[in-house]
Amino acid sequence: MSFPEPRPQVPQLPQHLLRSIDCQQGAVRAVRFNADGNYILSCGSDKSLKLWSVSRGTLLKTYSGHGYDVLDADGSFDNSQLCSCSSDKSLILWDVATGQVTRKLRGHAGKVNCVQFNEEASVIFSGSLDGTVRSWDTRSRRFEPIQILDEARDGVSSLKVAQHELLTGSVDGRVRRYDLRKGQLHVDFISSPITCVCFSQDGQCTLSSSLDSTVRLLDKSTGEMLGEYTGHKMKGYKLDCCLSGKDTHVLSCSEDGHVYCWDLVEGSLALKLPVGKAVVQSLSFHPTETRLLTSMEGRVQVWGAEPEEEEDEEEAIAT
Repeated sequence: MSFPEPRPQVPQLPQHLLRSIDCQQGAVRAVRFNADGNYILSCGSDKSLKLWSVSRGTLLKTYSGHGYDVLDADGSFDNSQLCSCSSDKSLILWDVATGQVTRKLRGHAGKVNCVQFNEEASVIFSGSLDGTVRSWDTRSRRFEPIQILDEARDGVSSLKVAQHELLTGSVDGRVRRYDLRKGQLHVDFISSPITCVCFSQDGQCTLSSSLDSTVRLLDKSTGEMLGEYTGHKMKGYKLDCCLSGKDTHVLSCSEDGHVYCWDLVEGSLALKLPVGKAVVQSLSFHPTETRLLTSMEGRVQVWGAEPEEEEDEEEAIAT
């Protein structure tokens, strides 16, 4: 006796606004989840980096030490350290608990657009308008980078680290993938300036967004184009793209106030999420849950697949 196969569940998308946070730090340049997705990092044009609780939307700590806009940030795997980068050409390594500056790293000749820890948080990678990627040892007292990658012919706008691989996107229209163990470089040419790059969760593909209002999915090993996603507007701003937690959907910021979400395989638009009337500057997908962060002007929005009814009811009873 056989039973019919259960229908595969349609993956849910984060389309319910759970909370909107007024960050009070000027324009929010970037918004990021920490490693386990319990905290939010917001990078402000007022030179500050702020740490928030996801579940409550409450401010936990403010980190001040940069001289200009904070452009990107990342948290270490054990949540003990943060790193941030700024238009002031520097990186800062922070102690999460005390809010103190552990190290201030200088060496880039232009504003630093992107920053990320490696898996063990022993190295910080930074990409700059000066066209270089620099790697810094977090455990030594040396203030010089341990490696400088200068293959880009224009500013490095985005980078991602996964195990022993480093992915970078540059204004010269190239996506570069470095195998740090073998010392190999693979280059894919895209004819438009790159604004954001990332790996797929399964590590087989790369995703890149560019100023021709197109997001492209490439096979990592061959460079073959697997998908092109269009419909959003990205002409003059450095905006983020990402993949959903299980690689089912491609998401991108847009200059028309929406986040666009496409089915990865079909390429069809699955969701056009209305965030507001300005440019959606940045986004970040939760590492394990169906949650999304977006930033617009001075606010950060937290989106979920389901509205948080129980908490609302509890709050109503309490009041």
